[in-house]
Amino acid sequence: METESSPAVGDGPEQGIPKVKSEKELLKEKQKQEKLEKFKAKQEKLKQKQDQPKKEGDSQKKKEKKEKTVVKYEGNTKPGHKKDISGVMPDAYSPQYVEASWYDWWVEQGFFKPEYGGRDFTNVAYEDKFVMVIPPPNVTGSLHLGHALTNAVEDAITRWHRMHGKIVLWNPGCDHAGIATQVVVEKKLMREKKISRHELGREKFVEQVWNWKNEKGDRIYHQLKKLGGSYDWDRACFTMDPKLCRAVKEAFIRLHEKKLIYRSVRLVNWSCTLKSAISDIEVDKKELTGRTFLPVPGYKEKVEFGVLVSFAYPVEDSDQELVVATTRIETMLGDTAVAVHPEDKRYSHLHGKFVKHPFVDRRMPIVCDDFVDIEFGTGAVKITPAHDQNDYECGKRHNLPFITMIDDEGNISADCGEFSGMKRFEARKAVLKALKDKGLYKETKDNPMVVPICSRSKDVIEPLLKPQWYVSMQSMSEAAVKVVRDGELKIIPEMHIQTWNKWLENSRDWCISRQLWWGHRIPAYFVTINDPSIPAGSDTDENYWIVARSEEEAKQKAADKFGVAVEKISLQQDEDVLDTWFSSGIFPFSIFGWPDQTKELEAFYPGTLLETGHDILFFWVARMVTMGLVLMGKLPFKEVYLHAMVRDAHGRKMSKSLGNVIDPLDVIYGITLQDLHSRLEDGNLEEKEVKKAQEGQKADYPNGIPECGTDALRFALVAYTSQGRDINLDVLRVQGYRFFCNKLWNATKFAMIALGDNFNPEPEHKLSGKEKEMDLWILSRMTYAIEQANIGFVNYDFQTATTACYNFWLYELCDWYLEHIKPLIYGDNEEEKAVSRNVLYTCLDVGLRLLHPIMPFVTEELYQRLPRRSDKHAPSICIAPYPHVDTYQHRSKDLESDVDLVQTVVKSIRSTRADYNLVNKNKTDVYLKCDTTETASILKRYTDLIETLTFCASLNILVGDSPPEGCAVQTVSAKCECHIMLKGIIDISKEISKLNGKKDTLSGQLQKLKDTTAKEDYTTKVPEDVRQKNSQKMSETEIEIEKLTQAIATLGRM
Repeated sequence: METESSPAVGDGPEQGIPKVKSEKELLKEKQKQEKLEKFKAKQEKLKQKQDQPKKEGDSQKKKEKKEKTVVKYEGNTKPGHKKDISGVMPDAYSPQYVEASWYDWWVEQGFFKPEYGGRDFTNVAYEDKFVMVIPPPNVTGSLHLGHALTNAVEDAITRWHRMHGKIVLWNPGCDHAGIATQVVVEKKLMREKKISRHELGREKFVEQVWNWKNEKGDRIYHQLKKLGGSYDWDRACFTMDPKLCRAVKEAFIRLHEKKLIYRSVRLVNWSCTLKSAISDIEVDKKELTGRTFLPVPGYKEKVEFGVLVSFAYPVEDSDQELVVATTRIETMLGDTAVAVHPEDKRYSHLHGKFVKHPFVDRRMPIVCDDFVDIEFGTGAVKITPAHDQNDYECGKRHNLPFITMIDDEGNISADCGEFSGMKRFEARKAVLKALKDKGLYKETKDNPMVVPICSRSKDVIEPLLKPQWYVSMQSMSEAAVKVVRDGELKIIPEMHIQTWNKWLENSRDWCISRQLWWGHRIPAYFVTINDPSIPAGSDTDENYWIVARSEEEAKQKAADKFGVAVEKISLQQDEDVLDTWFSSGIFPFSIFGWPDQTKELEAFYPGTLLETGHDILFFWVARMVTMGLVLMGKLPFKEVYLHAMVRDAHGRKMSKSLGNVIDPLDVIYGITLQDLHSRLEDGNLEEKEVKKAQEGQKADYPNGIPECGTDALRFALVAYTSQGRDINLDVLRVQGYRFFCNKLWNATKFAMIALGDNFNPEPEHKLSGKEKEMDLWILSRMTYAIEQANIGFVNYDFQTATTACYNFWLYELCDWYLEHIKPLIYGDNEEEKAVSRNVLYTCLDVGLRLLHPIMPFVTEELYQRLPRRSDKHAPSICIAPYPHVDTYQHRSKDLESDVDLVQTVVKSIRSTRADYNLVNKNKTDVYLKCDTTETASILKRYTDLIETLTFCASLNILVGDSPPEGCAVQTVSAKCECHIMLKGIIDISKEISKLNGKKDTLSGQLQKLKDTTAKEDYTTKVPEDVRQKNSQKMSETEIEIEKLTQAIATLGRM
């Protein structure tokens, strides 16, 4: 073992002879030894401390130290009163401090009401009003980020119109959400009282639902208020309010009178768990690539799907058989025919013949129908008219019997022999075994398919024949297509028009019956007549149904229709309720008192805009349009803006089982990872799904979600909104906009100091004529921001609006103008100070008003701290005028071009200084070599600014002359070079050594990445997002190495 005193082999000129050490080396050795001893002593002390028992509370103190203090508002403001901001402005932006008190004051002052300021909304032209209704969220639960996006976009639009002086009404409301609410309350009853709704009875169950709604229903309104929505809360509506119930009943009656509502027996989407028909939007389509086992409510074992089973039907009076294939083998119990294509020569000899059912006494014809795909399966198709949509149509064409072999609860019906009473998916196995026993089974093979799943109960949807009420859609759909084609209704973005037309032109009649207790009960009565001369009716016969506003009216209508006395009439009201979308479809006019011709209905219908997600274009938007045209004779709105759908950062749909459904309040206030996990455990997910979702949360939010505040969340959502189909939202990027809020806060705080306590802005904005280039430049950029923000709002191009505001505040006002005026503010020239202060005030005032529709809280807080131009100012920023270019005509493209050059010079100097690790105190001489006197003349005007922002010792502008030797060179443009003197400023050899070391480190990192990406299985094993990051990292590293190489070469020439 070597020691410091023993010689090492090859250490000196001769082996074994100790090297004579210099005095300097001996001193260094001594210092090294002292350091080592100190380190050993420190380690020993640390060990002793660790061995000692910990005092209670030590770990807690350490934890508390790390936690940041959240600044909260503790002012003396009563609820509904204006916020007292007379105290000291906090050092940094705090969402909880800023967002306190303002909302209650806005509501109390009536700023969000169309009557504000004593205005008469009944006497205003249509174009001077802005009216929009909320897409009413379900009363059942809480909002997610998709709702937050809707609120952020709609509120930004609403506030923008209000600031333009229009009479504005944004009407809030909530949907009773028939199925969703009934399911929640049923589960609650079973969990808490162990009783079903049937045991409780209809009347008492509905009472329970109302109790639950009154107890929990305000949560959504609380969230909407926290998100800053500027709704007129006095006009909030619930779709089960008496006013709306009356409108729904009237709508049904009038549509029935117009022959647009009728009763019919047809196939519906039946949920056996809910025992109700459900709408298409409540059906999730689960795509399978092949054999898959899925969980089904009510079954212990998972059920097999994604296979095609082939079996044979014996041909009557023959030893032949006809092989058919099906994905639902149990439905063969309801088969009433086999279909073949008329041109399929394989089966031409069987035309007109019959097959025999193996389990029931049934002869089934072999029918010819060109809907059969000759290439699929065997080319022979079993027909089950009562349980399949295509078979239903085929059954009607060939007048086949319709046999229902599955009942409402999902059990096999009584006339199915040995299988009667079995659960449908148990019968699936039993039928397959019975076919095998009879030698009729052929094969089972994988088959890609779509399984319809009830989104509410997770049950597999069963198509069942049911007598239901339908809305005839043909004429209504044609009218809806026409208004778009004729330009009366504008759909934005236009890419959705094709989808609109396609869906409406192919829309089927709308089933509006739901077998629920919670909802609008259908105002239809089945008539029984106590008169032997009149035959008894069937509930499938519409002739025996009377539609009326009350039972008394129904009795009179029935008596008149059948020509008997009222006393002979007995009525039974339809037990079903209406599809929730029916009441939502009349929402734009039911909320204003229709069918009464109220002053509000006259003033606010039609509205201006309908804004929502494109996923409910048909289920809600189309129905509002069709019902508005039929019942009101007018469109409910003139424009429809469809925003993109929110997905997570990976582009995945929001799903509780993935753990990526986020409550907006958790982004506003922040939440730990553990609390995110707890939310999942409190939900309705299975244990396996909870674990999967928690893994997803851990991957995406390892440290939870930081507190971001409402303004940052809104800005992120609006900034992400594009006129496309999807938004991939990284929740953690919202934090970046919280930092933007902090920038606004600090800029305004500095400005308040710069303006001083005695500053009074001019009564109106105008130039003094003493403004310098940078003053005029920032006003020019402000004008551009105003122009772009307004264009963005007009065209629903929100990214343009947010980019304009963001760039003006961050990159122009903060990064350039504030830095420019700092020497002036702290200087002695009072005239320059006065000019700068007025320009600064204008920028702050305009900048806050530009941002307000998107960031309402922080802009109000900062706006209230600014002095006012006159006593007639608006009491709140939300009713202050939105900036317009007519008032601020300062745009100068030539000036902006000059400053662009100056900014490029400054960035170039800063970049070079960073390359050579020059700190601010290392002031250097800078030489700007210009090709033309014109370029030199521009730069000379900005000498002070360039020197201030680049820490120059001197700035020399040259035309024709060459800079001295010893400079680093950067090309600014084709007309200008930047030379920065480094000789005498830095130690050349030391700097070259340092840069070489950095280059070697980067080269090693680059080589590692290259080795990784060169592996054979790299593209197959490494996820695409990781590959993209690696590729980007390699590109950035190569650029950095190139810059270092150039810097080393430059230094080498000095």
